[in-house]
Amino acid sequence: MSARFEGRVAFITGVARGQGRSHAVRLARDGANIIGIDICADIPANHYPMASRDELDETVELVEREGAKIVASVADVRDFHQVKAAVDAGVAHFGRLDIVCANAGIAPVAFRELTLEEELDQWRAATGVILDGSYHTASAAIPHLIAGQRGGSIVFTSSTAGLKGFGGLQGGGLGYAAAKHGIVGLMRTLANVLAPHSIRVNTVHPTAVRTMMAVNPAMTEFLEHYPEGGVHLQNPMPIDMIEPEDVSAAIAFLASDEAKYVTGVTFPVDAGFCNKL
Repeated sequence: MSARFEGRVAFITGVARGQGRSHAVRLARDGANIIGIDICADIPANHYPMASRDELDETVELVEREGAKIVASVADVRDFHQVKAAVDAGVAHFGRLDIVCANAGIAPVAFRELTLEEELDQWRAATGVILDGSYHTASAAIPHLIAGQRGGSIVFTSSTAGLKGFGGLQGGGLGYAAAKHGIVGLMRTLANVLAPHSIRVNTVHPTAVRTMMAVNPAMTEFLEHYPEGGVHLQNPMPIDMIEPEDVSAAIAFLASDEAKYVTGVTFPVDAGFCNKL
């Protein structure tokens, strides 16, 4: 364990697997204790299985293996009161909050014709988890950051789809792109409002990351056959996908004192993707 975040506490959503788990392990390795939540239940409009309680328990083990402590609980980011209860309990346990990673997200797509209700369900699921969830996470955490009078860092996980216009015509793809763009507006506004408190707010924008969200049969079919897919969505650098740890490294930087004057930034971790389009 390094001393980079010694004594600090990070709140991370979507912590049971994928990027969220990677962020928890990385920040724990750098000395932070973790407050983590995950829905641990499937969302019907989403086309791949969500994380399980067993996976959340595995994240707990991995964080503790790094020598850190973690308070992990099941909560749905679409429900503000569940998020607030989890944050409040974690802060009561550790006595402080310093870093917030609003990471939870889904990407519901389907390479087939959908009914109107299916389209609406996809839209609501994507915007609910990604945009509402980010707002709920920030709203529940900000009072604790301000009360600590130590500054702090909020990092929202957006996407290359939060900087460029792609995602298709279905409700899920449109909802994903709209929500990931919406996070940028949320970030920029909060960066201005919270600057007097020395609370920095930024977004990270990964290209495709090797997690269940990107590596599942429905997403593969969508990317291979949709007109916007194929070569159009390849990274300029010679890599098909980045790893969760690559995003975690960016978040660790943005949350650290090395970035103490970095705020209001859209930070791509994209192998040149946004520069190409």
